[in-house]
Amino acid sequence: MHTDQIRSVSIVVKPDNAEALVAAHGLSKWLAERDIAVEGEPMIASDISTSSKRADSDLVVVLGGDGTMIAAARLIGDGEPLVLGINYGSLGYLTDFRFEEMLPALEAIFAGDHEIDRRVMLEAEHWRDGELQASGRVLNDVVINKAALARIIEIEVSLNDLEVNTYRADGLIVATPTGSTAYNLSAGGPIVYPSMNAVVLTPICPFTLTNRPIVVPDHATIELKLHDENEGVVLSLDGQTGYPMRARDLIRIRKSSATLNLVQPTNRNYFDVLRDKLKWGR
Repeated sequence: MHTDQIRSVSIVVKPDNAEALVAAHGLSKWLAERDIAVEGEPMIASDISTSSKRADSDLVVVLGGDGTMIAAARLIGDGEPLVLGINYGSLGYLTDFRFEEMLPALEAIFAGDHEIDRRVMLEAEHWRDGELQASGRVLNDVVINKAALARIIEIEVSLNDLEVNTYRADGLIVATPTGSTAYNLSAGGPIVYPSMNAVVLTPICPFTLTNRPIVVPDHATIELKLHDENEGVVLSLDGQTGYPMRARDLIRIRKSSATLNLVQPTNRNYFDVLRDKLKWGR
């Protein structure tokens, strides 16, 4: 995508971060001076919901951490804009650029001199008695989890209508390669390279220790069915939106037709990020 293809920009900002908001307004002015339209005021990440209007811009600039990027992913429409992440968070797996790198990175994007890291996303549907209760797109994971004092839950899992297993556990994580370094990693799941066409199913504290994480193709349709009534069981999408579940509720998960097209720094690679964030070798 070259300069003449970047006609409009959307800006998403980390909540309750005055410094990031000031930077966003400064960026709006900088873009206006270059005759590039900014789509409205900078959007606060916490105001973005599953029902928010998709962004029609050619580029989305995210000022925040990974949580801000996850919220921004819900705005990605069929046009699949480029996404530039500026790190105002802590870990920053997805927001690769520092603030001082923002303007040079934008200049490179306008010149068509950039690399794109295409991240798979998933679409999840929550069905009850044949009626759709909720749906949403996720960048990291779909999670069924129980409340702290709830008893162990049973989740029946199928892949393309083939039975996989019925997990007795505290919950189950369905993670993208991007989400493999989030809750999945904490639950003992594998790290999956971002460009892999795969999804990870990781049980949370399984009752049977031989129930291990499974890596499956991302083009498969995954269905999760909650067996018994159990108060406090919740469906969570990217850890940002949650829906209470009842017995026999069905969760259907498919690969999204849209990808998150992250602009990647030319001087860093994924293993640099892992060594830095996970403090390997220290």
